[in-house]
Amino acid sequence: MAISPGSDAAFSSQKSSLCESPRTKKYPLNEEEIFYMSCRAAYLTVFKSSLENIISKDQLYLALQHAGRNPSQKTIDKYWTPQTAKLNFDDFCIILRKEKPTSKAELLKSFKQLDINDDGCILHTDLYKLLTKRGEKMTREEVNAVINLADVNADGKFDYIKFCKLYMTTNEQCLKTTLEKLDVDSKLRRQQFGSHIEGFPERDPSPVPKPSPRIIRKTDQETFSNKGDSRSSLLATSRKLKTSVSFTITMEANSNRNSKLTEPNSIKEWQCVQSKGCFFLEENGEIISHQYRMQIAQRSMVYLTIKPLNLSQVEGKPSPWLSVDTALYILKENENQANLQLMCFTELRNREVFGWTGELGPGIYWLIPSTTGCRLKKEVKPITEEAQLVRRDETGELFLTKEFRSTLSDIFEIIDLDGNGLLSLEEYNFFELRTSGEKCDEDAWAVCRENFDTKKNELTRQGFMDLNLMEANDREGDPRDLWVTLLSMGYNKALELTEACPFVIDIYADKCKPRMKAVHMEPCSGQLEKAICKSVLNKGNAKVMDGYENIIVYTHKHDTWITSIIENKSDNKVIIHINNELSKNCINNRGLNIFAVEVAPKSTMVCQHVMPLNERQEWIYNCVYSLIS
Repeated sequence: MAISPGSDAAFSSQKSSLCESPRTKKYPLNEEEIFYMSCRAAYLTVFKSSLENIISKDQLYLALQHAGRNPSQKTIDKYWTPQTAKLNFDDFCIILRKEKPTSKAELLKSFKQLDINDDGCILHTDLYKLLTKRGEKMTREEVNAVINLADVNADGKFDYIKFCKLYMTTNEQCLKTTLEKLDVDSKLRRQQFGSHIEGFPERDPSPVPKPSPRIIRKTDQETFSNKGDSRSSLLATSRKLKTSVSFTITMEANSNRNSKLTEPNSIKEWQCVQSKGCFFLEENGEIISHQYRMQIAQRSMVYLTIKPLNLSQVEGKPSPWLSVDTALYILKENENQANLQLMCFTELRNREVFGWTGELGPGIYWLIPSTTGCRLKKEVKPITEEAQLVRRDETGELFLTKEFRSTLSDIFEIIDLDGNGLLSLEEYNFFELRTSGEKCDEDAWAVCRENFDTKKNELTRQGFMDLNLMEANDREGDPRDLWVTLLSMGYNKALELTEACPFVIDIYADKCKPRMKAVHMEPCSGQLEKAICKSVLNKGNAKVMDGYENIIVYTHKHDTWITSIIENKSDNKVIIHINNELSKNCINNRGLNIFAVEVAPKSTMVCQHVMPLNERQEWIYNCVYSLIS
């Protein structure tokens, strides 16, 4: 809806079509492309470029592991003979075509032959004898690594059903993590991957050697150790999941009776400033929001709150955003904007309001809103009937429907950041940037003021309605551009606000009137990620990975949610496997009970936020973090 001077047509929306929008969905890859992408992902997990060669058995083993295979020594020897000096990326792809991933059914079948009691478990003593005495023997340390896997061992027994699930999900999540990294890394996307430009060569990497002359005497138990993949799966997983730590936290039901957030007694005498804003959910699941700059003229006691904005919803329509958690991080600007110091955040709560009370000195502060993302997620409910936005009366004149006008009124309420009932150019441009990616300049705004209802050089609610009606008329009643605006603002085709959360911030100070201004609309990352990590580092419960003192998991519980971060002090990236399956009445921001994250060297990252599904019931956070090689 960006405006430029000229005829009535100049007022028309300049929004890009959906096919040009950055939110556009990509065409699905075919089977061959998926295979090739998986090969690239696995190879680039081990090597910096696919032009590098595999020059050792260990490198081949590691690359195959990352491709979801669990190669035995016999498999490695088949492709790395005494005559082999190197293998390239093309060779690697050919090997992957021949060595199919182990299926869950195959693993379960192999283990079940050793399950004497048919209860899904194998005694540690039996497992130890089997793995160290027969077939391709494992070392004592390797067996201990299997037995020490926290996810799949308890009471002296190895739960092979859980292990099979762990093995499969670990492979899938490792590959998914690497694929996601490739997808966003433009440098890697531009690389020339080996000679695989258009097709795949048919040559074989090296002659297959004759079978090993070693003959293993068959017994009832050796079905596990020969052709079956269970042993190599155990070995692969024990090497992947090197060590683990676990956290268990029981949280009481929240009745909202014992509020910790209370207003200062003399707050009515304090000076106040207010601003609204909104969290928006992107196609890729990322959350963006307004960010603010605040100025305090003199040292003051300050009371800050943030809460979801209560809109005048149509009766019977849901208001899902009202249950979304909100928080506000306050960072002080020192010498420059890049050097921000975390001062506090709104940790205390009273129902839907989160707040903080304390003293702030004079200076410039950045206010960064945050939500965990546990309750602001992509909608999965199908819409059975699309709302009608415009109609024609008996004379053929176009008008906005009552439902659409109500929605536009709510949108006006959201984008009227200062709450004065009018839209300034700055407020309107936040709306334009969100819905069209464009800004309205001063000349276009002057034309807007001439053609639509304004007051004090700002657009009124009626003027905003007429602007949208003009857009509908310009398209002769075609609502597609109107839907682009609505979907960008978080509405679904039933005109329900499901993928956005408007909020309101109130700031009180006892010595001076704070000044606050929205300056950005950016992803909830960057400075916010640093602020969350610093907060959890200061207050969280830390656990070091056994044998890897440079990998530390921190967990901090708030009254309403739990946050975990991972610190990697080492010089190498690490992949951490996270398992939340034993948690009860919980939901996390990633939407998965089992997933994996990659932590860059010398860095700290937010791993997950966890909240209760039902706040009126007890909830138990039980999570195992395992280091993957």
